[in-house]
Amino acid sequence: MKILILEDEIPAYQKLTKCLDLYFDVKTSQDWARSIFDGKKLLAENSYDFILSDIQLLDGLSFDLFNSIDVKAPIIFCSAHDDYLFQAFSTNGIAYILKPYSQDDFNKAIQKYQALFKKGSYNTLNNKTIDVLKSALKEENHNYKKRFVIKKTTGIQLLNAIDIALITASGDFCLVNDKDGKRHTISQNLGAIHQQLNPKKFFKINRSEIINIDFIENIESHFKNRLLISVKNYKEKVMTSSSITSDFRKWLES
Repeated sequence: MKILILEDEIPAYQKLTKCLDLYFDVKTSQDWARSIFDGKKLLAENSYDFILSDIQLLDGLSFDLFNSIDVKAPIIFCSAHDDYLFQAFSTNGIAYILKPYSQDDFNKAIQKYQALFKKGSYNTLNNKTIDVLKSALKEENHNYKKRFVIKKTTGIQLLNAIDIALITASGDFCLVNDKDGKRHTISQNLGAIHQQLNPKKFFKINRSEIINIDFIENIESHFKNRLLISVKNYKEKVMTSSSITSDFRKWLES
């Protein structure tokens, strides 16, 4: 069995491979792409039994990849999006795993795919369905996260999104620095949080950090086309990845 994994975040990719290894008795052959560009190349040169795909890749939406290439293999989407997009997936019979998922959630999705595929009732993704999904995604993205629930030993605390200065990935959860320099833990991965935030305010500057534009104090040039950023009430400077710097500069001026 040959599987393609489309996932831009390394921890999420590693979790998928672990879930696959635990589910299948035999070792599966797996290819991995983090971008539309690399995904197109792999799909042009290989055929797959099925595809596990996030929605947001490094260079755009995986929907755009499937819109440009006729993919015959069944696709199981893995994403933190729910609400409108989840309804659109369910209505159109597209397999979907909602992040953060457990091994049991993963197993059920694979079992559903196998049952549908054997019956010949699996709905292949076509341009019309992709347009419906993209429309649902656009509608969902108008409702950005306003606050997060923070679990403390003393109880539950609400943290407003506008008060978040910096978010740092830490495995399946994230560390969040607020406007006062206090640190909190959110039980979601960076990709899931990123998809819920207003892109006019928050930017993913590298693989593991998201910054709020309202808390940027200073920006200075660094080697290899990177930028060093000083954040209010945060001692250490954070850095853009070289591949992101150009988009970050455009975002600052938008």
